Order: sequence, then C-alpha cells, then structure tokens
Amino acid sequence: MLSKTKVDDLLPTLYSMAFLVEARDAYTGGHLWRVSQLTARLALAAGLSRKEAATAALGGFLHDLGKVGVPDAILNKTDKLTDTEYAIIKTHPEMGVRVLHGHPLVALVHDAVLSHHERVDGRGYPNGITEGAITHAAKMVSLADAFDAMTSSRPYRAGMPLDAALEQIKINLGGQFDKKLGERFIALGRAGELNIIVGHSDMGIPLHSCPMCGPVVVVKREQKIGDAVYCRVCGNGFHLAENNDHVLQLEPTHKKGTPADLIMDIDYPLLEQLIENTAPYLATGKRHWWNGRGE
Repeated sequence: MLSKTKVDDLLPTLYSMAFLVEARDAYTGGHLWRVSQLTARLALAAGLSRKEAATAALGGFLHDLGKVGVPDAILNKTDKLTDTEYAIIKTHPEMGVRVLHGHPLVALVHDAVLSHHERVDGRGYPNGITEGAITHAAKMVSLADAFDAMTSSRPYRAGMPLDAALEQIKINLGGQFDKKLGERFIALGRAGELNIIVGHSDMGIPLHSCPMCGPVVVVKREQKIGDAVYCRVCGNGFHLAENNDHVLQLEPTHKKGTPADLIMDIDYPLLEQLIENTAPYLATGKRHWWNGRGE
C-alpha cells in the first residue's frame, strides 16, 4: 500500500494528463468528469466497496488517455470517419496503456483504459475478449462512457434525452453491456440519480455551448457572475450572467480573446477535489470518500 503522501504526489500526474487530452476536443468538455462520476455511482449501486468505487472512478477519468496519440484532424472531425480513420481511433485504448507504462499507479487503471471498448459478446476492441475476461471496472466505464456519448451533443447530432439513452442501454444488455450492471445503471437513471451529472462539467455547473460556433465553453467552479470566458475554437468572448430564473448563461461581449485568453488551462480546483476524493482510498489513513454529492 502506497503512503498517502506518495499517492498525493502521483495522482496529479495522472489527472493532469487526462485534462490535457480532453482539452484537444472542443465538444467533449467535462466528459471525463461525467464518466468518472457515473462510474462511481454505478460501482456503489452494484455493491462494490468505496475503495473499489474510487479506483473505478479514477479509471473512468483516465479511460481516454490514449487519444493523445490520435491526430487532431481525426479527433475533431465533424463528418463521418472513414474506415481508416476509425481504425486509428480504435488504437487509443492500447495507446493509453503505453502512455501509462511504468507509472506506479498503472495497475489501478490499466483495465479501464485498455478494455472500456470491449463488449461482453466479444465484438469489442482492441482484443475482442468476452464477458468473463472483462473486469468489473472496464464494464462499468464502458457503460458510463457510452451513456455520456449518447447524452452529449456533437457537431453532427444533438444528444439523446436521458430516457432514450437508457432505452438504448436496455436494448444492448448482454451484447454490448453487462446485463446486471446495465440493469443497475438503468435503475439509477430512472430514479433520477444521474440528473446532476448529465449535461454538467462539474458538480452544479451545467455545460454551455458557444452560441457562435457550437463547442463547449467550460465554466470553472471558482468563476463568478461577470467573469469573462472564451470559446477556444472561434475566440469569441462572453460574460457569465444569470437569467431571471437564476440559471447561469453566456452573454456575448462582442470581443475576441487574445492568445493568452485562449490558452488551455487545467481546472486546478477540480483537480484538487478529484485528488481529495480519491487519494484516501488508495493509501492508508482516512476512509471518508463519498457523501452522495461527489464532494
């Protein structure tokens, strides 16, 4: 068992790598946070220990790390991928494991990174393994990842309503998804347990799309009403404002951001929260991790 000090030193390197990969795709802001949160809730609902849930949540945050090796022209393509381009996308699980090679915490996330696109019927990738060979962590991240993909908007389609995405999971139980875990996930969704995650980039922070060009404009938890934010694709600036229902919205400033304004920055408050939530369960010491609000 690693000491808490050692874990606290190592976790930021994992999370920071994941944040940088997500920053390359303007349409998936908050995807890693959502997959991590969905995975944690499913793990607890499935009766796993809090340590197992924390570990699975870490795997959920790291699952797409291998996309660092996918060219921008493919990763951000708005049209249908060619067969060759799709084959390149399918290399990201193995690339993720290569990126993690030698990291002291790799064993915690290896299966989630490598096998989150495997299917219980053996028709997944990269290895085409079947249900018995896929770990619980990989099965849970697979569900969370697919659900978030279905409920999130892309340049070529709008996101599905939550109920429609749950129905798609139900249709694919025993094929793409593990039946028991899928049933538990559906139950969570129908009970409203996932509503605070879907369409959010952090707890209590809804996603905002650039009204000029469409990509996600991520709002960080420390930002306040009146603060300036920018779309990193078109460069347009906005002020954070509230409407009459006290819902946060983007108000155009009609000013373009400078190169300094458009630099990708890691969300350090969120990073610190993730480490605080995870580290105690990967080391000796504190046992509190989950209070039902992701805090």
